[in-house]
Amino acid sequence: MGATVTGRVVAVLPRALYRVAIGDRREVIAHAGSGLGRNFIRLVVGDVVILDVSPRDGGRGRIVRRADQ
Repeated sequence: MGATVTGRVVAVLPRALYRVAIGDRREVIAHAGSGLGRNFIRLVVGDVVILDVSPRDGGRGRIVRRADQ
């Protein structure tokens, strides 16, 4: 995918989407990654996550995993 960055979940949106703040004033809409071998992870506001930002649309991304705190 695109660049891998760390961000903080600021809102849980409908349809399994999350608003994630990266950097000072930038926010992206992200979905949790899925596929074979993935476990369901519930994310709440305030969780620190690692996400891939789309190279085509910088406002969209995919949450790869929850970051160790």
